[in-house]
Amino acid sequence: MNPMRYILLTLIFICLAYSVSIYMVGSGTFSFVIWLAGAAIFGLAFFLAGKWRLLKVPIALRTISYVLIALAMTVLIICTIAMVSHFGDKGEKDLDYIVVLGAQMRDNGPSIIFKYRLDAAYTYLSENPDTICIVSGGQGQNESVSEGDGGKDYLVSRGIDPERVIAEPKAMDTSENIQYSLDIMKKAADVDKQLKVGIVTNNFHVFRGVHLAKMLTDDEVCGIAAYTVPWYLPNNMVRECFGIIRDFRKMRI
Repeated sequence: MNPMRYILLTLIFICLAYSVSIYMVGSGTFSFVIWLAGAAIFGLAFFLAGKWRLLKVPIALRTISYVLIALAMTVLIICTIAMVSHFGDKGEKDLDYIVVLGAQMRDNGPSIIFKYRLDAAYTYLSENPDTICIVSGGQGQNESVSEGDGGKDYLVSRGIDPERVIAEPKAMDTSENIQYSLDIMKKAADVDKQLKVGIVTNNFHVFRGVHLAKMLTDDEVCGIAAYTVPWYLPNNMVRECFGIIRDFRKMRI
């Protein structure tokens, strides 16, 4: 067996194993299917790499396949660079508001992804006592409470003054998280004052959150990056690529 087939076989097993690990998290999403699809693609390449089968494929079909692969890799690299560029965002001191973008609430509290966002908000609020926090997120079909209300309860349980935390319980996606939170700010603030706003979310999600916010407001916007378990970063970043592509027209770069 030629070396390329060994590499492809290794990639097949890596994708299958990673897919199982993502599935076992039980996050309620079907992102593990991405890695099953990857295993299938590498499996096809493994098959074609044997017995000169690839050369039997019509040259036009091979050319189209190579172009599509190159295009997909280019988009993936660009999106990855964009995400990584905000991994270290820590925000600015004394922001008027921070907005925590919602994530799944479980019966026993915030999911691990959401908890990391809320913990980053807790740290910022503890260090900046005049900042108001808005926790944004509606209630999904598999959630017993809205993400906004559940997130507020978590911060209050950690000792943050409830008067400093506002729950926004209706938003169903990132764009709505930001828009509805901005609406709350404008109702409470002097309409002529330019606000300073921080977007709190996991590191892989900050790029999209910040640039969506910049399209929706002329206020000063910065990111506050929360932790993500490194093992799950590949899955989250590949998923986020689809989010960036979907929302690209709504973003100010």
